[in-house]
Amino acid sequence: MTTPLRHRDLLAPLWRVVVAFRLVAWVLAVAGWFRERTDYPGMAAPLAVLGAMAVWTGVVTVLYSRASGRRVRTTLLDLGVTVLLLASTVATQPAGAFGQGAPIVTSIWVAGPALAMALVRGRAGGLLGALVVWAAVTSLRGYVGDREVFNLTLLVLVAVLLGHAATITRQAELALREAAAAQAAAAERERLGRAVHDGVLQVLVAVRRRARSTDDLADLGRLAAEQEVALRGLLTTGTPAAAGTTDLAAALRLLATPDVEVSGPAEPVEVPAATGTELVAAVREALANTAEHAPGARAWVSLEPADDEVVVVVRDDGPGIPAGRLPAAEHEGHHGVRSSICGRLADLGGAAVLRTGPGQGTEWELTLPREGPR
Repeated sequence: MTTPLRHRDLLAPLWRVVVAFRLVAWVLAVAGWFRERTDYPGMAAPLAVLGAMAVWTGVVTVLYSRASGRRVRTTLLDLGVTVLLLASTVATQPAGAFGQGAPIVTSIWVAGPALAMALVRGRAGGLLGALVVWAAVTSLRGYVGDREVFNLTLLVLVAVLLGHAATITRQAELALREAAAAQAAAAERERLGRAVHDGVLQVLVAVRRRARSTDDLADLGRLAAEQEVALRGLLTTGTPAAAGTTDLAAALRLLATPDVEVSGPAEPVEVPAATGTELVAAVREALANTAEHAPGARAWVSLEPADDEVVVVVRDDGPGIPAGRLPAAEHEGHHGVRSSICGRLADLGGAAVLRTGPGQGTEWELTLPREGPR
């Protein structure tokens, strides 16, 4: 059985990179201040700024580590606080010192919001964040030199590339969700198609066969009532979820009729409940085909359990299926063999093998793993 695709946050690794950058950048800022501490007139102001940076780094680390915190408003708040902390560095140096090349204690830590904005708003967000940060730093310096142009180019390049990667990742995530939805819809259509075919369509076939006789009207009414209940239950409950295990041998014995002989071991043959339900439905479909296309033929159902698989053989002594009849029937819109038998077995990780021919009867060999779908 194909496992439905599940939603994954493909941007989570990039957010972890942004969080790691903020932490590493703060450590580098502390190391840079310690190395150049003689360039500062005092220690109190730089330490206060570094402490505030540490607190805000912890805040954004928590915010960006959660999906609820990865929002545009959070990155704008991050940008605003970062600009305020950058502005507070004027207290760490004498007036005019930054214009003469004095170090700024925040260092590359101020680039963090630009990277976060790139993740939430793509290339445009990264570019906007980079320009705001660069403008704030340039305003603090009071001039634009070769070093400032280089820093701007580098910051814009990194932020825009990260935004581009985020945009591509977001598109891939959307495609993954659409594929998961399409897969789920196809599986549900297949399940509903089997349920309708195994119930309603078979009753309609019986109605067609007995339409010329009024003696069976009560029986037809009973069949119609049963299918009404089944359809209403199908529409109200959705996909059934079987739990636990079931005795496959006992379930198959219930299919025995004067024209159908069922054989198997006397001891229980335990299989997952969902597997047993689907396998019995496939056997019932094979027997229904015999009753439909070979009236009066006898059928035999045999269960052969092994350690790692179960094999159910359904055969009859009817005239067999002429060559080319199955493709023609499918072309006419009859999908019982393809969907209700072969499709079921394929979904369960098993196989359905048909042996037939004119005058040879029909034999289905249905094989399934004992422990359910892999």
